[in-house]
This record gives sequence, structure tokens and C-alpha cells, in this order.
Amino acid sequence: MRVGKTDIEVSRLTLGTWAFAGGKIWGDQDLKTSITTVHAALDNGLTTFDSAPGYGAGEAERVLGLALEGRRAEAVIATKVAPEQLGYQDLLESCEASLKRLRTDYIDLLQVHWPSHAIAMEESIRAFRKLKEQGKVRYIGVCNFGPRDMRDWLAQGGEMVSNQLPYSLLSRAIEYEIIPDSRERGISILPYSPLMQGLLAGKFATADDVPEGRARSRHFSGTRRSARHGEAGCEEETFAAIEEIGVLAEQVGLPMERLALAWLLHQDSVASVIVGARNIDQLMENLPAKDVALSTEILQALNGATGRLKQLLGPNPDLWESPGRFR
Repeated sequence: MRVGKTDIEVSRLTLGTWAFAGGKIWGDQDLKTSITTVHAALDNGLTTFDSAPGYGAGEAERVLGLALEGRRAEAVIATKVAPEQLGYQDLLESCEASLKRLRTDYIDLLQVHWPSHAIAMEESIRAFRKLKEQGKVRYIGVCNFGPRDMRDWLAQGGEMVSNQLPYSLLSRAIEYEIIPDSRERGISILPYSPLMQGLLAGKFATADDVPEGRARSRHFSGTRRSARHGEAGCEEETFAAIEEIGVLAEQVGLPMERLALAWLLHQDSVASVIVGARNIDQLMENLPAKDVALSTEILQALNGATGRLKQLLGPNPDLWESPGRFR
């Protein structure tokens, strides 16, 4: 599958590398395990890898660079620039640091991690152009850009071959405006959080079973300790949808998480779905989703199962804040 109108061929699944950084968020991560996971991905046709300087202060990029030594030509690397680094000189320096950690002389897809509304887009666009002229970056993408930011970026001549966004059966806000705009402009969608932090893997029977740190999205009550959004949430509707998805998964004989990933891969404008894996076992659990063909009837049933939830959450693509950082 190609990204946008480029010649970048990406695998249907992309390996997200944040967990390779270990640390407080993910816990201890063994370097050898990370490297063997990357090699297993390549050996099984998963050629695309997503990282960021913000993942463990560059540790995830460093590990990925080590893992791809001798196999760089087989891989497509996507990484990012933090919003505070979007000034002209800062962006150039961020890219140089990423190249060094990744042990490569070019990045296939360099993305804005989050838009900055404090730094002029013109500065960022100028720096990206410089990097392309130097051959250090092949293409430019963005992450977490809402409709207005997309329009502003493109109006100033910015390149946008892709937009990385939260998208899943339980979070369909980008279908309101962003996907139609992207389809019209030839921009690919790269979904992250495709399993909604385990909700679509059937790990939790009720909202009360969800650990506090994961119960902070707008699906959950704003009264929860970790929530920032202040909304009423839609816990009952979320778990009713999960139950219905589970029934459909049983009908087609698939694990729920595989069905959820396959649904995403059938969606308009989606080029590749980002999945995390800390080891080979986790990787192999997700890989079969790329080969699942779903009937029109099942796709319609899944849309119906989550339609009420889509309506309640509305067009705000930010899972955690209201009105949100997306605009």
C-alpha cells in the first residue's frame, strides 16, 4: 500500500516502537527482545516502523537503529518532530539527532508529532523543505492535525502525505470531517490506538475493571481521577458496543482484536495501522489481521454496533481532552 501520492510502499501494519523505550510508562524492556522483535517483523513482511524522539527521550529511536543495522534497506522508517522543536533551526537539529540515533542517513517519513500554535507554520515548512533538498527526508507527514490545522498547513504550501490519528471502532471521530478532507486531497490516514488500550482486545468486562491510568479517555466519566476532559463520558454505551463486537467476532471466528484491526484496514484512506509489540509473541498475535477479508455485511454490522458511540463522542478527535488539542 502506498502512502498518499508517494512512492513509499508501507506494510499494512506498522510496528510502533514506543514500548522499546521501557521506562516508567512501559516498565523494563530487554534490548535483545526488542531487536529480535524487529527482525521477526521484517521476516514476516512487516516492513514499516514508527518512532519519535519523545519516546523515552530518543531511546526508542536508538533501539530501532540498532535493530535495523544491516537491514535498513528493507525498512520504511517514520519518526517525528516534537511541537516545541518546530522552529526552523530546532527542527533541523531534531532531524539530525534522529538520524544519528536511527543510524541512517535518511528518514522515509518525518512527521510533526503535534501541531504547535506558538510557532509559525512557515518556519516548520521551510525547515522541512531544506531537509528534503538535502536528501535527509523523503516525505513529510503530520500527526494529530484537525481540519483547521490541516487546511492552514496546506494553504501555506506545507507537504502532508499522511496524518497519524487515533482511530478505532470505539473512536470514529475522524470520519466526520478529517477522512473526507483527506480522501479529497490524497492524504493517507495512519491510525494509532487501534485497540483503545486493550478495550478492543476484550481485556475488561466492565468500565470498573479498567485500570485508572487507562480510564481517562472521553469514553469514561470525567469524574475519574485521571480524566482531564470533564465530560459525562459514555461508559454504558462503550461496553455495550464492546459486547456487540465480541458477538460478531465469535460469529466470524476471529479474536476480537483481530477483527478490530481488520475493520480498520478496510477503511477509506487508511494506508497502515500502527500496532505496538514488546516481543515476538505480541507481534505474531497482530500479524494475521493484515490477511483478513471482511464481508460487506460484517463491516456494516460493526459500523452499526459502534454508531451510537460515534454519535455520542462526536467529531472531536481528541480522546482525552474537551474541546481538545485538535483543531
